[in-house]
Amino acid sequence: MSKVKIGTVQMSCVADKQTNLNKAIEKIKEAAAKGAQIVCLQELFTSLYFCDVEDYDNFELAEPIPGPSTEALSPVAKELGVVIIASLFEKRAQGLYHNTTAVIDADGTYLGKYRKMHIPDDPAFYEKFYFTPGDLGYKVFPTKFGKVGVLICWDQWYPEASRITALMGADIMFYPTAIGWATDQDEETNQDQYNAWQTIQRSHAVANGVPVVSVNRVGFEQDGAMKFWGGSFVTNAQGKLLYLGSHDKEEVVVTEVDLAQTDYMRKHWPFLRDRRIETYSPITKRFIDED
Repeated sequence: MSKVKIGTVQMSCVADKQTNLNKAIEKIKEAAAKGAQIVCLQELFTSLYFCDVEDYDNFELAEPIPGPSTEALSPVAKELGVVIIASLFEKRAQGLYHNTTAVIDADGTYLGKYRKMHIPDDPAFYEKFYFTPGDLGYKVFPTKFGKVGVLICWDQWYPEASRITALMGADIMFYPTAIGWATDQDEETNQDQYNAWQTIQRSHAVANGVPVVSVNRVGFEQDGAMKFWGGSFVTNAQGKLLYLGSHDKEEVVVTEVDLAQTDYMRKHWPFLRDRRIETYSPITKRFIDED
């Protein structure tokens, strides 16, 4: 199948996990009713974005994967015949936690998980306190509707991650995300940050010739000090915006992407053909000193 309908769920969250999970399921059903075949949820959708503080109590939000959330989502995927991409807080073992996305196929089968590789540590984004970097490598999941590559939020700034995922055969790259503006920033800074965020991800579509889907949350969190900027989007294989979400509204939108464009783009813009892989060994160094 060449054309695939992508459902994006951009929503706000509350403190109660079950309320968020129930809300997400209703929105998955809404996306499916609109024709979605693959539905992507935002990063850590079962909770508020708790990484704004370093609080040991927040570890109680974590769960095993597979576990309660995947067990709730799998029958939904099977009933609706949709693939679900679900970002969760994983408890791997006592004292060991990951920021992880599970992928469930359209027949309800749990296909596996990707653990976020790049972990930020910035004011109000204290993820290193909670998450161990991923150790599963980059992942591609063979679903009913195509090979799905998944990366998570901070991963989106790294072209190495998108390149490797594309080289592994991803037909579409998904980025569940939680990113926002500090409410004390001026509007110009806000727009500069959002434009940079969108541009880097659209560039991954261009460089790799695959559609990119980025799903962010909306709403004020962290006692009103952070506004998650929404702006979820879907691009085609040349980085053209096919859907662009608002900055402040919950949205369930279905966007069709044409996977056949990848072959066309890679023939006419042959970046993969012209890669000089024998020259790239310096990329594995932290920094290249002149001496």
